[in-house]
Amino acid sequence: MLLPMLAIVVGVILLLWSADRFIDGAAAVAVHAGLPPLLIGMVIVGFGTSAPEIVVSIMAAVDGNPDLALGNALGSNIYNIGLIIGVTALIMPMAVHSKIIRRELPLLFLFGLVAGILFWNGDLTRLESWGLLASFFGLMGWTTWTALKGQKDPLSAETEQTLGEEPMPKSKAVFWLVVGLGLLLVSSRMLVWGAVSVASALGVSDLIIGLTIVALGTSLPELASSIMAVRKGEHDIAIGNVVGSSMFNLLAVVGIAGVITPMDALSPEIMLRDWPMMMAMIVGLFIMGYGFRGEGRINRFEASVLLMALLGYNGWLVNTVLTA
Repeated sequence: MLLPMLAIVVGVILLLWSADRFIDGAAAVAVHAGLPPLLIGMVIVGFGTSAPEIVVSIMAAVDGNPDLALGNALGSNIYNIGLIIGVTALIMPMAVHSKIIRRELPLLFLFGLVAGILFWNGDLTRLESWGLLASFFGLMGWTTWTALKGQKDPLSAETEQTLGEEPMPKSKAVFWLVVGLGLLLVSSRMLVWGAVSVASALGVSDLIIGLTIVALGTSLPELASSIMAVRKGEHDIAIGNVVGSSMFNLLAVVGIAGVITPMDALSPEIMLRDWPMMMAMIVGLFIMGYGFRGEGRINRFEASVLLMALLGYNGWLVNTVLTA
């Protein structure tokens, strides 16, 4: 039991560090390639912040643990909104200036509904998973077009400022891109092995472990980057990280896992507990961030509500384990 727990701790720490190096390297390579800053921020960095969830879910699916992969995706979205938005808006209330993000919020809600429809009958087939991946590539195409056309959006100015702060030589950028990806694979393998071993020893389901330990661990890179962004006053980047990562999780993370290992018997708790909680978080973020009468704003009271909802959900999970 000690070794699996150590693997989880070391895996999460290494995952955080390697994800940061991977994102820095990928962004710097893209800068040297001459890509527009907004495209780098929305696609390259957006993909990079979701890389931990994607790699962990691939590992889990390959090992035949699709519940762990699905729990990671849904749990990461719950933590993205409840923890990341909650903590960053407590530090500094956030305003949504970007029209791009305001257009992405309804998309996130739509993708959440689609996921629920697919989960409703208790399975996720390989064909449905390919459909999610096709939607993901469609999203990437739309995001690329939006980034190329939206250079006057406030998000573009914030991204350009962030990318221009610490230029990295091309050779160093390639080095960290490769090393970061390699360590992502190693740390994800450690995290999945440790999580599955602990779940087996404690008699806890892979779904619960995915919703808690694994989801929290893979969400920490977004938490760190969002806190850094909001301290610099880059509110759109902080919220954009969460919205983009959440869409990636629903389409790419679930889609890839389902293509590798179709999910024939989903746990009933997904539609009774986990998916509704995720949708409640998404609806809350949509109402707070969209700004129906002007700019969207997330104040400290709303941030506290999100954090309390997250704590209540985790208490629900703990009670489920104790009463099983």
